[in-house]
Amino acid sequence: MRSVRALSAVIVAGAMALSACGGSGKDDQDKPAAQGVTVQAGNGNVTIPATPKRIVSLAPTHTETLFAIGAGSQVVAVDEYSTHPAEAPKTKLSGFKPNAEAIIGYKPDLVVISNDQDGIVKSLEKVKVPVLVEPAAAKLDEVYDQILDLGKATGRTAQAEQLTGSMRTKIQETVRGAAAAKGLSYYHELDQQSHTVTSKTFIGQVYGLFGLRNVADAADKTGGGYPQLSREALLKSNPDLVFLADTKCCGQTAATVAKRPGWAGLAAVKKGNVVELDDDIASRWGPRLPELVTTIGDAVRKHK
Repeated sequence: MRSVRALSAVIVAGAMALSACGGSGKDDQDKPAAQGVTVQAGNGNVTIPATPKRIVSLAPTHTETLFAIGAGSQVVAVDEYSTHPAEAPKTKLSGFKPNAEAIIGYKPDLVVISNDQDGIVKSLEKVKVPVLVEPAAAKLDEVYDQILDLGKATGRTAQAEQLTGSMRTKIQETVRGAAAAKGLSYYHELDQQSHTVTSKTFIGQVYGLFGLRNVADAADKTGGGYPQLSREALLKSNPDLVFLADTKCCGQTAATVAKRPGWAGLAAVKKGNVVELDDDIASRWGPRLPELVTTIGDAVRKHK
């Protein structure tokens, strides 16, 4: 399963409106403290002795964040799945099977990862390379905390604060604009084998912001959050909305699902309420989260 299956979230907290800030220029870079900074990450307190100039990111979400807060010029290498933004220096480095020697070859002064795979943290610490482990967010506040962590680590604190403020505001406004659609049911497709998410996952609770009802909740007998529905159960649930998170990976569209056995009779298919998501945006918990929320909000408002 793709990374989206590791996600889970809570309801958005209130926040004051702030404008977004991006770019990768150096003029607006915060001045670092002479003694460096300490960031509380998933792997504990990590001290970064000076503003990093050679960052390696092995997680697509964190790559997006680094560029969104203006630290793109400090990034020298990203993993093979970091597809956004286009200017990110993509390499053959892997976040799933990290190779310490290959990473060290880029002479990093900071490495950002989402999981400590194969003991990579200890391997890099042996050669005095600071590593930030920022795991998949379990709730929305963790999304903002991680962005702020990366801002602090890269000397981009102000930009990170502006970005999180803007994200909060955009999400709140979108949810308020679609508040009248509570009670609609939905199905979020991860693949053609009917793997999906429940309300307890990050992505499931993003849908929950709109008061949508997840047709997969009852099928999650193990409580893991990512059940596989039988075709019969899915057809019986007859969701009002279907969201496809397997468009880029697997070529699924409203037209292809309508040709599946029994699917032509689903309310969502008959009424044109099948929504084609961007797989990457739907599987990452970073700066483009408001775009996913907007897509869901649009579908809710336009529901026929």
